[in-house]
Amino acid sequence: MSEVIDDKWIGIEAAAEYLDVNKDSIRNWIKKEFGIPAHKIGKQWKFKKSELDEWVKSGKSAMD
Repeated sequence: MSEVIDDKWIGIEAAAEYLDVNKDSIRNWIKKEFGIPAHKIGKQWKFKKSELDEWVKSGKSAMD
């Protein structure tokens, strides 16, 4: 149950902190369509930690 509670929507800054990268990296991954699981809600990009974890595990985050 705690996993569901911890999987709330987070913004670019929190996603960058979670992945230990800077915000510009997140924005570039969105812009260059690296497959990062980003969802636009209004004018803001939002992420789920579980989706970010799966993206990293898939190896898609390692593309240049």
